[in-house]
Amino acid sequence: MSTSATSSPGTAVGVARQTGWIPYAALLVLFWGVWGAFSSLPTSRYGYPDAMVYVIWAFTMLIPAFFALRGKRFDHRPVAAGYGLLVGLTGAGGQLLLFKALTMGPAYVIFPIVALSPAITVLMALVALKERLRRLSAVGVVLALVAIVLFSISSGDSKTSTGPYLLLAALVCVAWGVQAYYMRKAATVGVNDATTFGWMTISGLVLVPVALAMAGGLPTQFPWQAPALTAGTQVLNAIGALFLVMAMSRGKASVVAPVTNALAPVLTIVLSLVVYRTLPSGFQTAGIVLALLGSSAMVYTTEKQGEETSADVGAAPLAADRARTDGESTPTG
Repeated sequence: MSTSATSSPGTAVGVARQTGWIPYAALLVLFWGVWGAFSSLPTSRYGYPDAMVYVIWAFTMLIPAFFALRGKRFDHRPVAAGYGLLVGLTGAGGQLLLFKALTMGPAYVIFPIVALSPAITVLMALVALKERLRRLSAVGVVLALVAIVLFSISSGDSKTSTGPYLLLAALVCVAWGVQAYYMRKAATVGVNDATTFGWMTISGLVLVPVALAMAGGLPTQFPWQAPALTAGTQVLNAIGALFLVMAMSRGKASVVAPVTNALAPVLTIVLSLVVYRTLPSGFQTAGIVLALLGSSAMVYTTEKQGEETSADVGAAPLAADRARTDGESTPTG
């Protein structure tokens, strides 16, 4: 009796568990990369206040939320609400704290601090979720984190005094690091993507009055192009946030967070070069190289793990068939 090795459904499932996050991470990089290239236009062209950018972003979140929730079951468990609100409030609250920090201190000091948020996610995932990284993946994470910081460095007056904005920047860093961790944590307890993103949308809308208070009320002196352009760019941000939730629910937080945060600025810089004829700085060029190297290392390791999982799952039925064949061919007394 002979048997032929065929791929089992478990093989495909094993591979999907290892690599399922990659398409969503790629879409996230696409949307956030494009958004990053054009997000400053409402402010640079019309002087539109950052707080109003937040308000419009909060409402654009309703668009991907509608499509995410359509036909999906909304998880009403308290654990889903707790994690969802934690994810939403740390993300939206961090954004408001960032706007406040930028009114108090220089961006070239604040953004490198905020850029370290994926390091918070990685540490929490390794310690609390017991995620494990292979050596090549660990090297890739380090390269990606360095790249993220390099992207955030810009020239400025080095004679900068300290102030409360440093504390606010640190709080933003922690908030966004915690947010990404709890996206993954929610998925590990069975909360679906639609529910998590739904709570993120609700959280963003809840803080709209705070943003309006920061803006001194609803401004009416700007032309219609300002809010329209803001909506057009921020919807890219909102859709990217949905893909982040979907990537986090399918991949390791210690890999997804640094990969996406490192690659999105690469696309932004490339688009800025094409559209604005803006050459990257030396720091940004180094960041591009490190981001590509680090992300390639992490994706390669993930693909390799998927292949090994496929081989292991496929080998089990084959071994069972061989044992059964041996048993049938053994002569009996």
